[in-house]
Amino acid sequence: MRKEFKQHQWLILVAAVVVLVAAGSMVMGTAGAIEPILVGAILFAMGVGAALLALFHRFTVVVDRKEVAWFFGIGWPRWRMPLADIASVAPVRNQWWWGWGIRITPHGWLFNASGLDAVEITDLKGRKRRLGTDDPKGLAAAIEASRKLAPGRR
Repeated sequence: MRKEFKQHQWLILVAAVVVLVAAGSMVMGTAGAIEPILVGAILFAMGVGAALLALFHRFTVVVDRKEVAWFFGIGWPRWRMPLADIASVAPVRNQWWWGWGIRITPHGWLFNASGLDAVEITDLKGRKRRLGTDDPKGLAAAIEASRKLAPGRR
């Protein structure tokens, strides 16, 4: 059994595409009138923006028979937690001011791309991680179902 839960960052995706197209148009339209070093700096900034967009435009949580894995964009970096190390799972709602991305909160690490819904996973040492999802009940149920089937269940 393998289930994937994806969370997309549509606002950032649309904004980034608009900015990249506008910057590209500016460079193309004024290529002869701008210093070459400035053109290079703009193209470099566009490349960095495109790389960040590829890395963080989507957040995915994968639940299988052995572990819960989560990652942004193209799959790097990737985090994993063996099902045998999970003490509890619960759907939660994050505070809006905690934002999006990877950050520390009063409830442990938060990983999300959009929205406020998440699943809080507590490991056997009491450390908590919150994984953003558009379907918190479905993700929590998938983790619990996999935990029941996992070898080495505690």
